[in-house]
Parts: sequence; structure tokens; C-alpha cells
Amino acid sequence: MSHPAFTDAELDSTAHAPANHDPSCCKAAGRPRAADMEARLESLLETAGCLFLQNGYGKVSLESIAREAHVAVRTIYVKFGGKSGLFNAVIARRRARYFATMADLQTDMRPIEQILGDFAMRFIELISKPEAISLHRMVLAEAASNPELAVTFNQVGPAQTRELLGRFFSRPDIKTLFSPKVPHEMLAIHLLNCIMGDQLSRMLFPAVTEPSEAEMRATVALGLELFFNGTLRRGAPAA
Repeated sequence: MSHPAFTDAELDSTAHAPANHDPSCCKAAGRPRAADMEARLESLLETAGCLFLQNGYGKVSLESIAREAHVAVRTIYVKFGGKSGLFNAVIARRRARYFATMADLQTDMRPIEQILGDFAMRFIELISKPEAISLHRMVLAEAASNPELAVTFNQVGPAQTRELLGRFFSRPDIKTLFSPKVPHEMLAIHLLNCIMGDQLSRMLFPAVTEPSEAEMRATVALGLELFFNGTLRRGAPAA
């Protein structure tokens, strides 16, 4: 695996060229452009994610990640604060791929069925990826021996999703659609469970192939029907 070099000097905003330096002969000697820096950070996160999944969080050292990604260990500490912070960034990056372009749930005024349908498709696609399943299995297997792994994963993944949905269900215009007997926190958990389905089997027996888009849409439609049937205030429309 070949990656561009990413040295400590590139992180030093005070670095200067020597007095006799001729900028016309070697323009690449200065600080890298923002686009180059971003690409190198992406490469580092991709490498770290692959190593975590292949070898397990506890068996991967920062030295091995730095060596594979062609960066200095100090770079990882400067940018991420250490191994836990790097893992946090890896999870956040993967999650952002699916939710970064989603409309803001606090201001989205579409019918609730469309809002949750959009969210649910992104969510089911995310958790159905083989790497996501491998990640969940790794966290479960190492949670007892590496508590920081479980805490970091929960904070940047499941907890963030539940909080996002909890704020949505607490919106005054949304809250009035649901039975007052069900707290908005429970609405978030119930929705996720309806969409995920048999998560235990997914962890124990990971699918050989990813579900098709048609299969995911069918799963989402059924999950939303179950969710709305059990939580909506009597007479409240789902759409």
C-alpha cells in the first residue's frame, strides 16, 4: 500500500525556507496545499480503519499505523491526540459519508414519513456494509478489555444517532403526532430497532453479500410501518 509522505515539518506552520532558497526551482518545498493536506489525512484515516478491522483495535499500535500510512507518530498525536482520537475520527468519517448531505432534522418541514424514510435508508445502508458489521463485532469482542474503545464508538456512533433522533422527536410539531405515553428518547430507540431488525443475527452470521437497494427499501418500508403503527397518536397522519 503506497501513500504520500506526511512529515512533521508539514504540520509546522512556522517552518520557513532557507535564505538562499529559490522558490522557482522547487515549489513543493513549502507547506502543502490545503487539498494535499486533506488528501493525506484521508489516506491516514483509511489506512487506520483498515488496520483496525483487519487486526483488532487492541493489536494495532500507533507505530504500525504510522509506518503503513507513511506518517510520523507525532503527526497522529498532533492531529488526533492518540489512538482513541484516531479511532474516533475513523468512525466519524465513515458515518459522515451517509449523513453529511441529509437535511437538518431540526428544520426539515417535509412530511414525517419522508423525513424518516430518508434517514432510514441512509441508516440501513450504513449498518449493512460488511465493514460496519466487522466494526460492530470488533467493538463487542474488545469492549471488556478496551473500555475506551466502547466509549469512543458509542459517543461518535450510536449515541450521536439517538441524540439526533431524540431532538427531532422533541420538536413541538413532531411531538404532537405521537402518543404522549412514549418519551421521545424511546421513540428514537424504537425507530432504530424497527429499521435494524435482527441485529443479533447480523453480528453472529454476517451476510456474504450486501442487500440490494430494493431489499433495503422493503426493509425500511416495513420498519417504518411497524414504528408508526405502534407510536402515532390515534388519528395522526404519518404523511
